[in-house]
Amino acid sequence: MSLQTLKNINRGAAEESPKNFPAMLEKFKGEIARALPKHINPDRMARIALTAFRMNPKLGECDPRSVFAAVIQSSQMGLEVGLMGEAHLVPFGDQCQLIPGYTGLMKLARQSGLVQDIYAHEVRVNDKFTLKLGLERNLEHEPLTVPGGFPASDEERGEVVGFYAVAVFKDGSRTFVAMSRKEVERIRDNSRGYQAAKRFKKESVWDSDFTAMGLKTAIRRLCKFLPKSPELATALALDAAAESGKPQNLDVKDVIDGTYAPIIDEDTGEILDADPKQDETKSQEQEVKTEQAKVEKTEIFGLKATEVKRGDTMTIVIDPREQGSKPAKANAKLATAIKAMEKASTKEALDEIYIRLEADFEGADLEALMREYRRIKDGLI
Repeated sequence: MSLQTLKNINRGAAEESPKNFPAMLEKFKGEIARALPKHINPDRMARIALTAFRMNPKLGECDPRSVFAAVIQSSQMGLEVGLMGEAHLVPFGDQCQLIPGYTGLMKLARQSGLVQDIYAHEVRVNDKFTLKLGLERNLEHEPLTVPGGFPASDEERGEVVGFYAVAVFKDGSRTFVAMSRKEVERIRDNSRGYQAAKRFKKESVWDSDFTAMGLKTAIRRLCKFLPKSPELATALALDAAAESGKPQNLDVKDVIDGTYAPIIDEDTGEILDADPKQDETKSQEQEVKTEQAKVEKTEIFGLKATEVKRGDTMTIVIDPREQGSKPAKANAKLATAIKAMEKASTKEALDEIYIRLEADFEGADLEALMREYRRIKDGLI
């Protein structure tokens, strides 16, 4: 998207008009069309977004820019909000959150190009279910049937006792996860959204559609073990933020120009808190001064820099006196990415790290990243 288009949207969002999301959507329809991937129909996207918006009156109390950002981000990932269940617009204070549904996660997994099929099922007490782990893993599920071999009703099959999800790769191999009902309920009970609903004596989606949420929980866990596209990684991070009650930090400008990239905790998958107004230099200085951080002076691409290591996290901070130019910042970003790839212990882990990183680079920096990727891969067994 052009710089002028961004200025138009930012200026329009700041003016008195448009005052709400439908008006903003109508006013910037042309700019939206230029921002979306070519395979996305902007008119269809606008209609679906308006339908989802009008079905939840609480969204009218949200900052329209946050609704706008959520809709564009969903479209750029290739997910439709609303009735299809691929993604949902959910109020979070005065901000709108984008929450992918389990059908949306499955769609993104398939679009990675490495997953041929992915699905999840609930297991009920009267079904036959066999799970075998170890060197030869196996999972078998036979739902209760009625005379003639047709599936029995949910009532006849009994209450839900667990969930499982399966992924089939392009080469025909499979992987799966299985979760008991108690394990899913433990995850539910730790959800900030569910806790808030109980606190204010409101019905949550866990109450109204427990089975669907259980299926999503199984799919979400399975996705952690799959090769991830940038879109799937982003969707999982957005979902984890919503579950933990944290802001998603969706920004109109970043979403529109396609540069939104959440800061993700590698252990939990959650989006880390970030203040978009915080000065970048101050943030880097704070990193250097933090206790328990290992600090070493180094030189990156001929620029004086500081290497900050905290646990397994490595950050390259260019000397503030050399931070004035974009090349210096780009080199620091590239150096940090290379350090992240060098930590990979297997080729599979390296591939996953590279897939997450490559979307953040272009031109000469992307070529440099690819060269380092090949070099590191050649050195792995």
